[in-house]
Parts: sequence; C-alpha cells; structure tokens
Amino acid sequence: MMDRLVQAVEPAPGIRLLTLNRPDKLNALSKALLGELSQLLAGFEADTEVGCVVLTGAGRAFAAGADISDMLERGVASYTDPERLACWRAIEGFSKPIIAAVNGYALGGGLELALLCDIIIASQTAQFATPEIKIGSFPGDGGTQRLPRLVGKSFAMQMVLTGDMVDATLAERKGLVSEVVAADRLLPRALEIAAAISAKSVAITPYAKKAVQAAFETELQSGLEIEHRLTVEAFGKEDRIEGLRAFAEKRAPAFRGK
Repeated sequence: MMDRLVQAVEPAPGIRLLTLNRPDKLNALSKALLGELSQLLAGFEADTEVGCVVLTGAGRAFAAGADISDMLERGVASYTDPERLACWRAIEGFSKPIIAAVNGYALGGGLELALLCDIIIASQTAQFATPEIKIGSFPGDGGTQRLPRLVGKSFAMQMVLTGDMVDATLAERKGLVSEVVAADRLLPRALEIAAAISAKSVAITPYAKKAVQAAFETELQSGLEIEHRLTVEAFGKEDRIEGLRAFAEKRAPAFRGK
C-alpha cells in the first residue's frame, strides 16, 4: 500500500500531528498532497475532540514550494486548476488553530502554506524564501499579501524580488516566526503549545482565532466591530458560561466543546 502524502497521528488527546510526506521531493505541494491535507482538515473541523493541529514536514524540508514538474506539464492550468485552488481555500478556512513546525526549507508555496498557519515555530535549521523570481515568477498563493503584513513592506520586497534565503534567526527578528528552537526541540515545543491550546474550549478558540485574523485582514474600526460581534456570539456558548462559573467558584473549568 502506498504511503500517504500526508501522515496523521494523534500524539496526545485533542492534538493531531500532520506530516507532509514527500521527502524525496522536499515535500513539494502537488495537487494530490494538497487534496489529502484539505481532506484531513475537513475531518478535524467536524471532530469536536480535535482542539489543535500541528503541521510539519518529513526529511529536510517543511515544504519546498509548488510541484515544478506539474507546472511545466500543464502551464498556467496548474495554477488556475479549480480543485487545487479549492484545497488552498479549505486550508485557509480551517477554523481551528494550526501550528506550523518548520523543520527545514519553507520555500515558495511551502512558505505560503506556513503563512496560512496561526503560529510558526522554527527549528534553528529552518530556511525561508520566496524563490519564484529566480524562475521568472513570483508568489501567487498569498505570499505577496501575507508576507508584508508580518515582516513589513521593505523586507517583503527584498525577499520577493531577490529570492534569497532567510535563516531562522533573521526570520524571528523580522516577526515571521514566533519562536526558534533547537532541531530536537521543534516537535516537543510545538506539541507543548498545541497541548496548551487544546486544553481550552474547542468551541471558543475558533472565535479567538477569527478575531485575531480580523486585525490581520482589516483596518482597526472594522476589526473592533468584528471582535465585538464575535464576543457576543461566543457568550452564548455553554463553555463560555462554564468558564465564568468556574472562575467564580475557584475551580478549573470543565469544557465540553459546546
């Protein structure tokens, strides 16, 4: 039986660890791989036991971009393919927290995939780049829009227009990643953060995620309005009431994901 392109395990209750599994291709993002990833996330979306997802890569790379052989064969159709685009939209629309544990190269589409995640933890060996310019292209799956919002216009322009590698230390200094850890600490640290998240209410964390995303995607006044609306909506959840009651009774809350 052929190995799956995305391997899924449950390292602890409430957590799912996904590993991109094309190490011989540096986990290049083929349509089939993106399809498996989006299908797995759809299943986790519906599973009230899942509180957080950790995404990493097998071998030397997190993901080294698009599948160039497919681009050569199909041309622009490889980019405009509705099924491929639907996979990206499904990953982008996943409501639960995702942590990218970047173990090596995160290049081109691989970096764009990491940028779709909510928290990026990097190994000291991680390398980031948007190398598309070197082959007469530029990021087309969100990189030109998300990258400047994290690292600023000047550094994003430098990355996009040169295609040069950025090491983990500089990536952290520029705000591209939240933490840099030793290679052997990457997954343990990502799972520690995932455990802290999954211990919270699965019903409430998607609201918190959406509220923070509003700051990333809108101007201040619109973001404040979205935050207010989400807070009011979340107040009707059983877990919100349980959290308030537990605080008043000086005990740990018993969240039910409702």
